[in-house]
Amino acid sequence: MLSSSQALFLSTLLLGTTLAASSSSWFGAWVGLELNLLSFIPLISTKNNQYSSEAALKYFLIQALGSSVIILAASLVLTTISSAKFLMVVALLLKSGAAPFHFWFPSVMEGLQWPSAIVLMTIQKIAPMSLLSYLATSYTSPIFSAAIILSALVGAIGGLNQTFLRKIMAYSSINHMAWMMSAILVSETSWLMYFTFYSLVSSSVALLFHHQEAFHISHLINHTNHLSHLKLLTFMSLLSLGGLPPFTGFIPKWIIIQEMISSGGFFTLSILLASALVTLFYYLRVSLGAMTMSNPKTKWSTKMTPYSLLTPLLVSLNTLGLLIPSSLMLVI
Repeated sequence: MLSSSQALFLSTLLLGTTLAASSSSWFGAWVGLELNLLSFIPLISTKNNQYSSEAALKYFLIQALGSSVIILAASLVLTTISSAKFLMVVALLLKSGAAPFHFWFPSVMEGLQWPSAIVLMTIQKIAPMSLLSYLATSYTSPIFSAAIILSALVGAIGGLNQTFLRKIMAYSSINHMAWMMSAILVSETSWLMYFTFYSLVSSSVALLFHHQEAFHISHLINHTNHLSHLKLLTFMSLLSLGGLPPFTGFIPKWIIIQEMISSGGFFTLSILLASALVTLFYYLRVSLGAMTMSNPKTKWSTKMTPYSLLTPLLVSLNTLGLLIPSSLMLVI
């Protein structure tokens, strides 16, 4: 349960996100981003945990740098300097954790608890991505294309050598950022649709890890020793996050693939699809390990949360793709 202070900071965080996304001026957007930042810092800082304090400090410094660049770019907009939009896109890419400005994202994720990681992967991306959608013009499309390609490659290759689940989810988020930026170039509706599906599926995976208190691949093996339904649920959720048909995560990718084929973006699409195959590889490495291996001797935690409500909810969420006919997809 949330404490009163956490509920207050969460409400101001959502207020800052709403203010930044709906503002009619760059100054109002900056105020919303700052309110969002100052509300998130207390949520991720916990007592007697040096990793969360380190993550909070890193997050604050990076976001403060991005905010200062936004103010600089906003002042340059008033003087009609052509590089202002370029600086604004760079600052928003830094705030959202997209490549090549992704260096802070995995290290910050590594120091967070799973509920805070869910907020960082989902809610904290709404404001920067909304502002990026306003800047998606023919002038900034080369910057978007470079960020899409780099995010796809970094998110795919960076997760290959990881054994920590939070870092795997961080690189997965970077890879999904490439798909969301591609959706921004298509239409605002497309990226909102993709973001909604991504938020639901990634949150379901993070909730599974949170209830198992798993932060390393070996923790999954230890916890799921006698819970076969939990093994299957983890397997399905990770494949859904990777976008494997016929799971839910494939639905938004299917739509983006169709739109990019229609617009002729074959080179970018080929890189996105190749990177999706690589991400599926490290999802399979995690899920197959949890499915096929067990260790009855070692227990990392004695606390287990009941799955009576969580299991049917996540099963229905990640198998929704089975219920959607292809004719409906073509209409969408």
